Amino acid sequence: MYRILLTVTAITGSLLAATCSEPAQPDYPVTAVPLNAVNLTDDFWAARLETNRTVTIPHIFEQCEKNGRIDNFAVAAGLMDGEQQGSYPFDDTDIYKSIEGAALSLMLHPDPVLEAYIDSIVVLIGSAQEEDGYLYTARTNDARRLRNWFRDERWVNIRSSHELYNAGHLFESATAYYQATGKRELLDIALKLADLIDRDFGPDAIQAPPGHEVIEMGLVKLYRVTGERRYLDLAKFFLDIRGKAPDGRRLGGEYNQDHLPVVEQDEAVGHAVRAAYLYAGIADVAALTGDEEYLSAVDRLWTDVVGRKMYITGGIGATGSGEALGARYQLPNMSAYNETCAAIGNIFWNHRMFLLHGDAKYVDVLERTLYNGFLSGISLEGDGFFYSNPLESVGQHGRSPWFGCACCPPNVTRLIASVPGYFYATRGNSIYVNLFASGHASVEIPYGNIKLTQQTGYPWDGNIEIAVEPDQSAMRTWNLFVRIPGWARGKPVPGDLYSFVDLADESPELTVNGSRI
Repeated sequence: MYRILLTVTAITGSLLAATCSEPAQPDYPVTAVPLNAVNLTDDFWAARLETNRTVTIPHIFEQCEKNGRIDNFAVAAGLMDGEQQGSYPFDDTDIYKSIEGAALSLMLHPDPVLEAYIDSIVVLIGSAQEEDGYLYTARTNDARRLRNWFRDERWVNIRSSHELYNAGHLFESATAYYQATGKRELLDIALKLADLIDRDFGPDAIQAPPGHEVIEMGLVKLYRVTGERRYLDLAKFFLDIRGKAPDGRRLGGEYNQDHLPVVEQDEAVGHAVRAAYLYAGIADVAALTGDEEYLSAVDRLWTDVVGRKMYITGGIGATGSGEALGARYQLPNMSAYNETCAAIGNIFWNHRMFLLHGDAKYVDVLERTLYNGFLSGISLEGDGFFYSNPLESVGQHGRSPWFGCACCPPNVTRLIASVPGYFYATRGNSIYVNLFASGHASVEIPYGNIKLTQQTGYPWDGNIEIAVEPDQSAMRTWNLFVRIPGWARGKPVPGDLYSFVDLADESPELTVNGSRI
């Protein structure tokens, strides 16, 4: 049974499902309440946030040290002798994602020791950066055994090199660390690299998209922090050129989502993580430019994934061959791949879809993925990880403290640290309550500040009490939208891919100050 009890204190308000007017400038119509305005105190997420802070983040940095991720920057900087360590040229991103996870954690729990440690790594990253801004340790360190990935010259093999993928994760970590601490050192490193890429790519320069998407989201974050429109324009360029690069530069077909122009794509194909990152980037650019063709494309792709290619857990990526989404309705249990990074990408994407449309169905998918497709990827202890997450096993699967291709563990740290930022959102003088956990939030709307306090045993039971306390400046009419999850209304997911065998006889209940509505 799913019950919501609202306790409203001295408020002129309404509880409804209406829409608000669009903002004057192109942007997401809905705005997430910042994670540092939300304090979770429950036994579920608060415990995981603390484990992430005290166990997972230190564990990830320890593994990065042990496996040469930090030394690679020191070698590139000329501060130590040695060769590039690791098996992949994208190992730099393990550091970048770890810094982002730590930065998000610092927003919730200041930690001078952790901050000083990150500062020391930032010094190494800056020292490893080449004079014109280029930053890619595998090339700087002349890692010949990895040369097939990146070839003899910059940017000539961006289908495989991950040069732009590395840059995208750097941009995301730099903006997060700047927002957490106000320190510009890592941001300045990122901007120097972004300016180089802006000079080297474009309509009058290199016209080719990256083989592994993520730079699009990173450039949008740089645009938001700096206000520099050219970063947003560059993100759009990388989307616009996909599927139509001139001079035989088409990169990877369906595997890289480079088979068609973005605005013509209507089926989600290829590598699942790349696809989810691409679709999140499309949503960003659609919101910030008002491009209706992009909006239509990302809506079509979402319908395809949720209606034909998503597991009941919210996981995506049915096959280990190409770490790919697979064909429509190809959803085996035993051989399911469901990479943890793909679940993370699915959460990023669905959150953006909610910010675009304000529809609870996107949060239904986000929540299902968060609790099932994602959390299976990390142990309760916080130092063991799954790379793939099948739905069936005969005992052949076990979590690992690290992987040769270690993209998932540091990705987990940044997702867990970001969880409070998915709980609430605003749109004008409307507030959305999207996720449920005991705790409180301070929500700013044009009419003033509203304090929301939740008491609940969610996800173990569906009884939720929300106390609403506006300050004196908010004594005016405003709207409170409380999500009633699809599973509580007999819909496990949007669409008809899955349905309940036995529907509950009881319906959700909602009461306000003791009166049922």
